[in-house]
Amino acid sequence: MKPASRRSFLQLSTAISAAAAFHVVTEPMLAYAVVRKHYAAGAVRIDSNENPLGPCASAREAATAMIPEGGRYNFEMSEALEKQFAEMQGLKPEYVKVYPGSSNPLYYAVRAHTSPAKSYVTADPGYEAGMFAAENAGARVVKVPLTKTYAHDVKAMLAAGQDAGLFYICTPNNPTGTLTGHSDIEYLLENKPAGSVVMVDEAYIHFSDATSAIDLVKADKDVILLRTFSKIYGMAGMRCGFAIARPDLLEGIEKYGGWGYMPVTAVVAAKASLNDPQLVPERKRINAVVRQQTFEWLDTNGYSYIPSESNCFLLDTRRDGKEVIAAMAKQGVMVGRIWPVMPHCVRITVGIRPEMEQFQAAFHKVMSGAVTASVMPARRGRRVLFPG
Repeated sequence: MKPASRRSFLQLSTAISAAAAFHVVTEPMLAYAVVRKHYAAGAVRIDSNENPLGPCASAREAATAMIPEGGRYNFEMSEALEKQFAEMQGLKPEYVKVYPGSSNPLYYAVRAHTSPAKSYVTADPGYEAGMFAAENAGARVVKVPLTKTYAHDVKAMLAAGQDAGLFYICTPNNPTGTLTGHSDIEYLLENKPAGSVVMVDEAYIHFSDATSAIDLVKADKDVILLRTFSKIYGMAGMRCGFAIARPDLLEGIEKYGGWGYMPVTAVVAAKASLNDPQLVPERKRINAVVRQQTFEWLDTNGYSYIPSESNCFLLDTRRDGKEVIAAMAKQGVMVGRIWPVMPHCVRITVGIRPEMEQFQAAFHKVMSGAVTASVMPARRGRRVLFPG
């Protein structure tokens, strides 16, 4: 039997320490708490930024072939995936750690770098998972408005976060689908408080032409990069992603990360996806075409939205967004949520063309007043976490 690697031993040791320190939430840390949703058969699901295309053919085949081996542990497969991705990006393997999605390392990094004395600084509107993690750590949550072009206002973030432990940048941003430039991320790194880190969430980067911040990891900057197979790769339900950073920063995350054993089906599907050179460009093209067609329809009909370079965008509903969400659901079209700072906007995921045609018909009825719905008061009780 091959002896366990030093890295595997250290992972197991930190897992034991983490389990003793606090309860690790094992569900995906995509922490927007809403009432549990029930999808009717045939519902158009453009609410959670999933990819309706699902895993590519080679990923499905790899996962299916691995099922007979599902009764065995395989501790080397995750390291092989990390090595494959590292080689593709020109990184050393110790700069990459695989997780079940990118939400887990997001949560763990926030726990590692924020505290009652170290704040969490993010955009508003922005992805909420890190805010919940920071609140759990007792940290001050600082929400900074986006710029007029809907980029992260890094100078305002610096001014508001002199006590920051972690600055969170999601580019393209969730929910707006807009970009924050590489130069702005560099400026943030150069001017941030000593001891703080910058987290760059690139969950949606493959849909855009944006420059990755991976060069800043190679330069050993105080940056943690997140990647996931949940979006363009269509593996949201399979759970696979990466944290990419200097080894010392990854070790800090692992102290909070629990035992990180990966499902073997997810690992082989991810490896197969990386080996498909046409997957990313083809899916990027499909998304861009459908997104542009949707924007043209919105323009033609006089509806307002924030132009996006991702697989989601914010749509102006001209009224309480929750009412529009409910009215769309009555027609079997499930759209995303609102953000408190923009209560008259609803996030829309870009689906396949037939789904967006159903969205258009349903939205037109809602905006014309042909379909309405009241919003029931939120019920108290168990909160459920949903992805996206």
